[in-house]
Amino acid sequence: MASMMKQVQEMQGRMGDIKEKLGELKVEGSAGGGMVTVEATGHQKILSCQIEKSLCESGDQEMLEDLVVAAVNQALEKAKEAAAGEMSQLTGGMNLPGLGDALSQFGLGGNTSG
Repeated sequence: MASMMKQVQEMQGRMGDIKEKLGELKVEGSAGGGMVTVEATGHQKILSCQIEKSLCESGDQEMLEDLVVAAVNQALEKAKEAAAGEMSQLTGGMNLPGLGDALSQFGLGGNTSG
């Protein structure tokens, strides 16, 4: 029991480190051959959206909207993947029943039991 408590305390400390690391991590999504670029953090917060001037001048609002959505989705997917990778490093070697299912509820990881 003491061993399990020690593991939990270690995991809490590493979770804080991971949270900080994900906040500093920046990922990028793009669409339209780079005409739309979106930057996000590992916490899945959008930092910026850049759109090539020529795309705005084209007057094709529907295409612009589609490209922005695609770039945002790509950036958020990369952020989720980065978070899942960090979480799998955290839980590596620890057999904590239900943890993988709990993380998947937040879009992180999946079943960590292999």
